[in-house]
Amino acid sequence: MAVGRGLESHASVLARVVLAAAVAASALFSSFEPLPLELKAPFNDLFEHARTDETYAVTGTLTYRDGGRPVTIDNVKITLRGNTSRNESECTFPKLKLQLPDEARAAAALFDGMRSVKIGTHCGEAPDEAVTIKYGRLPNEHSPIREVFVYRLLDALGVPALKARAATITYVFTDPQSGQEPPQDQPLVRRALVLEDESAGVARLGGTREIPEKEFTNARAQFAPPDTVRLAFAEALIGNFDWCLKMTPDDTYRCDARHPLWNIVAAATDGGKARPIMYDFDVSGIVTGHHPWFKDVFNAAFSPAKSPIDTEVLAQVQRTRSLFSRAELDAARAEFVKRKGDAYRTLEQSGLDAGGRKIAQQYVDAFYRAIDSDDAFYRPVVVAPNTRLFANENRQAACGTAGTVPVGTPVSEPLQKSGTLVQVWLLDALWRWAAPVKCAAVHQHPMWIEAAAIGRDYPAK
Repeated sequence: MAVGRGLESHASVLARVVLAAAVAASALFSSFEPLPLELKAPFNDLFEHARTDETYAVTGTLTYRDGGRPVTIDNVKITLRGNTSRNESECTFPKLKLQLPDEARAAAALFDGMRSVKIGTHCGEAPDEAVTIKYGRLPNEHSPIREVFVYRLLDALGVPALKARAATITYVFTDPQSGQEPPQDQPLVRRALVLEDESAGVARLGGTREIPEKEFTNARAQFAPPDTVRLAFAEALIGNFDWCLKMTPDDTYRCDARHPLWNIVAAATDGGKARPIMYDFDVSGIVTGHHPWFKDVFNAAFSPAKSPIDTEVLAQVQRTRSLFSRAELDAARAEFVKRKGDAYRTLEQSGLDAGGRKIAQQYVDAFYRAIDSDDAFYRPVVVAPNTRLFANENRQAACGTAGTVPVGTPVSEPLQKSGTLVQVWLLDALWRWAAPVKCAAVHQHPMWIEAAAIGRDYPAK
């Protein structure tokens, strides 16, 4: 060890690590141009063993061009990543993680200082808009390119997220198997995305470390409210439900009780609140076009246009009214509206396939319709506690013990009136009647409730 090196302060070491990660991120992700790569490895060996053994790895070779000169990185450790995408029924070609050898981080300028990068693969070879049965993933080359657009969109809107770049990867199987489709004895060229590693993203955004899920308590305690509300709006914008964030100690919305953090990096900072960083959008609606579970939770009839996209965007937007103050909500809305032009310019420059562009346009349009004006955002919701649901105007109870409507549940304009009751569609924004508590009638039919239980002043001024 050099003289004085052992006395170097922790702050100095951290500063160097932060700077190195920031430089590396800017080098690899400074362009939106697709990055040509070649990755050579025994992929069949990897896929056979790593689907059930998360620690299983193979060694491969990564090649790219620097000014026309080929640069080859040997001894790249390759593992699988992801959760559901590891299942063969989801992705025949699952997501990858590349761990770069120490010597490569200095010799290969593009990856200088980087320990690892993630690869979002094409997943499979399905037709254009076909999605997987269980999780609704889009298993073809459209998926990674659409997901790169999501990262670009979030960046344009000032939402902290990992960095991503489109790539065209030539996969070379060093252990080809005969009889496969597509054939493995020839290079497989597919579009993909290169994704920043979590540790690099944390450092780039000024964090000191990533807070593990087991250490995370809840967003109210550990995140600043403006950061949390911005994240919640951003997830609504892209139609993403594959995320969890325990908002309060007693939060049980969807998966929050099981996973206080899911597909969100919590970046600890020196002396301040941690910061949330978004990532992983391959099953978001803006990528896949729709969710196979939609009818189990929502009904498109809630939207005047009968649009599933409008309905699901509204659901997540409206949930924020039960989580934040009016001042916090209005400040976040104003910030997104201020950047509205940036959102549409990013869409214009996206280079998406025709289907992907149409889907993205629908999500962006739906989001801004939902937040642009006070009238659209502060729409009618149930404001009275213990409001009961009725199946008809004769007050026949609906949903049994699950027939109480949570405060903050959005309702449509009245379809009919009978005495003090009104018939309305309910939007299950708080997932009151989704598994494990189910009431199919709420998702399939309009319900009757007391008109006096409905109001717009929520949260109260």
